[in-house]
Amino acid sequence: MKEFLLVFRRDAVTREAAPSPEQMQAMMKPWQDWMGSLAAQNKLVNSGNRLSSEGKVVKPGKVVTDGPYVETKEAIGGYIIIRAESMEEAAELSKDCPILQIGGNVEVRALVPMD
Repeated sequence: MKEFLLVFRRDAVTREAAPSPEQMQAMMKPWQDWMGSLAAQNKLVNSGNRLSSEGKVVKPGKVVTDGPYVETKEAIGGYIIIRAESMEEAAELSKDCPILQIGGNVEVRALVPMD
């Protein structure tokens, strides 16, 4: 089995109000169910994390700037690592990701061991 990184992206520019705590809890249930399904299939390697909207970008010349940039259309919201036989299987497992229900997308990337 190979390992794949699933990166969750969605529109960074939203006109919606921030969700209430109740709405946040309701949004978490589909994620818990989907990731629980992956774990039950022994496909979940790392449950990942959500990413903060604040950060830094380190550039050549040891220059550090604030980031990520709000002018980008998509923002990375989080990631997980899964186990699959192939890129096609990893993409198939991604089709049930809850982020797709809110207009986001999943980037699937193979992890290449450092030999």
